[in-house]
Amino acid sequence: MGREFEMVASLTSGVESRNGAWSFIRDFAAHWAGALEPGDGWAEADLAAAEERLGLRLPLALREAYLLLGRREELTSNHDVLLNPAELYVDATKEALVFRHENQGAASWGILLDELGDEDPAVFIRADLADKSAERWEGWLERLSLAFVEIVLSESLQADGEPCDFMADFDDDGIELLQQHCVRMPFPAYPIGDEGFGIGWFLGPDVLLRNDDGMALLARGRTEEDLDRIRDLIPGDWLNDHR
Repeated sequence: MGREFEMVASLTSGVESRNGAWSFIRDFAAHWAGALEPGDGWAEADLAAAEERLGLRLPLALREAYLLLGRREELTSNHDVLLNPAELYVDATKEALVFRHENQGAASWGILLDELGDEDPAVFIRADLADKSAERWEGWLERLSLAFVEIVLSESLQADGEPCDFMADFDDDGIELLQQHCVRMPFPAYPIGDEGFGIGWFLGPDVLLRNDDGMALLARGRTEEDLDRIRDLIPGDWLNDHR
């Protein structure tokens, strides 16, 4: 990326440790959305109140994430929604602490209750199905800090007022062009445990892209010109290309 932020190198460190994840998020925010400030996180008092209400201790990584950027909605809640501390809840099956919702209620993300004592526990996702007996908490990412890196990256692709676009039905030819013109980002394959689906992150010249297993391609450029460049390199039915 730009001289002041080498995204691939920063993300490489970001996926290795919890502290690396927070460093990556700080760097990414400064380069793409505006530097994080002390008031961008929730206060310790907000987290303590949530713990008292729930009768449980929040994992260290969740506390750190909320303290760092929990109030920055343009980094956490452009599409799906990061719950605020007062909205955190234990699901009806008493299996998980829920901290995020899909924007239309189609799924929730949570931490299994028996893993709350871990500093950086795994994150699971549960689809909202018509047949409630078929619902299960399925593996998403192996560490909560990784999930927050993913949240920041994913939400940046759908930020209001930013040069973002979307292409559905992304075919094999498009995947070949993506691999030809962009660099695969060093983010772990996910959702974990699902061999039939995978999300991949790529970096073009000042453009961030996410390939949802060929079903869709999402992109955000630093500028509209950057986004136009990737539209030309990977032609297709881009939703917001009105040229």
